Amino acid sequence: MDAEVVVVGAGPVGLLLAAELAIAGVRPLVVERLAAPAEQPKARGIGVLAAEALRRRGLGAELDREHEQGLRALARDHGTTKTHFAWIHKIDPDVADPGRRGALIGQPALERLLREHLSGLGVQVHYGCTVTGWRDGPDEVTLTIESPTTTRPLTAGYVVGCDGGHSAIRKFAGFGFPGTPPLMTVRYAHAEVRDPDLLPPPGRLAGGTLFHDDGVIATFDFADTTPDRSSPLSAEEVRDSVRRVAGVDVAFAAFHGGLRFTDQARQADAYRRGRTLLAGDAAHVHSPNGGQGLNLGLMDAMNLGWKLAAAVRGAAPDGLLDTYTAERHPVGAAVLHNTRAQSALLAPGPHVDALRDLMSDLMDLPEVNRHLSRVLSGVTHRYPLPYLATHPAVGVHCPPLTIDATAPLDELAAGGRPLLLHPEAKQINTGGRVDAIPIVALGDERLAAVLLRPDGVIAWAAGPGEDLHPPALWQALDTWFPEVH
Repeated sequence: MDAEVVVVGAGPVGLLLAAELAIAGVRPLVVERLAAPAEQPKARGIGVLAAEALRRRGLGAELDREHEQGLRALARDHGTTKTHFAWIHKIDPDVADPGRRGALIGQPALERLLREHLSGLGVQVHYGCTVTGWRDGPDEVTLTIESPTTTRPLTAGYVVGCDGGHSAIRKFAGFGFPGTPPLMTVRYAHAEVRDPDLLPPPGRLAGGTLFHDDGVIATFDFADTTPDRSSPLSAEEVRDSVRRVAGVDVAFAAFHGGLRFTDQARQADAYRRGRTLLAGDAAHVHSPNGGQGLNLGLMDAMNLGWKLAAAVRGAAPDGLLDTYTAERHPVGAAVLHNTRAQSALLAPGPHVDALRDLMSDLMDLPEVNRHLSRVLSGVTHRYPLPYLATHPAVGVHCPPLTIDATAPLDELAAGGRPLLLHPEAKQINTGGRVDAIPIVALGDERLAAVLLRPDGVIAWAAGPGEDLHPPALWQALDTWFPEVH
């Protein structure tokens, strides 16, 4: 066997998954179709959960530096730093969940950060490697890998497709990918309009939505939902779209390319088939409205990494890998659901205009604002755990904690180990399955003790005054971290 795990795709999701595997003691092989890292700007930030996950791995300082630059750029481009729902910029995450924050970091910068993180763990990316064949077996998966110099088979215990919305791995392995076709095509170009006075003010128009600023022009085009994806975005294509959306003809003094995407929403019917798994856009595609896609994929990687490593090491309890689909598929479905709603709110026409006015008024209500903020961030989503849990925090991602008013949780979680933070940790014999750390206080009035999975999910918790040694604690330990004999 050539590798225990092959990760196909070196975007942010593949890089983070490979790092999580390496932290857990499994050395993955990472292959990427492109000849070199992509520098095309795509996502401009990550959400609360992904930012917290990366901070727990020691990447917080770099995220904070990029975030300050991103805040300035966001204020410049949109006149506000508030989050939007269907481009109604009224959502204030600081009010909904104080102390929990995402990070405004462009995708190229994020990929550089994750490549450095992965390299520090001793794992390199093999660029210029295209998967052209796949064969599943009872004990291994065989890929055919083509590079500029050779074609060869590559065998692995597991393969994870992190290779994007057009995933070759998903297609080879026969995953279903049902969903809905696009309502619109978005084109975003770096260009200088020769006569900008011809353009109407940015905003909603009869044919869609138009954005423009110095050096940038973008259209949300509802009249063209099946663009030709075989060639790069051209000046002529953008001119045609501006004509449909705004009803004017423009010429460009300079055109530096850009990107196009649609709001089609599709999701794999499962995230695992035997020894082949999917993560990120390979598992789900949707409109980027609300900036949820990158966050969603990175949290796929966090959820899968420790589980797959346990399976490789022979330490996984029965069914552990199946909890990946059970936990993450509903999260992906929820994102597809709310992005479809946002697309509906972006359609042109007086009826949608009226609906947007009503939605904007509702977003002024604190309860609605808080709800939409949490829909976009996912901080209140609770995984369905296979045992009874009475504390409301069990099954959700742990918020940032300050241990005994001095040490942040991030300092304890960098090694990717499960953590038992408990006032009587020294008296609890976990057999080395978790890092048991005695604490006095967790900096959260709801929590007196917690058991954290490596992905930051609370597997067990007790509140002040509750029993700190219930059977549920041992059930959680045995469910996720059984003793290996």
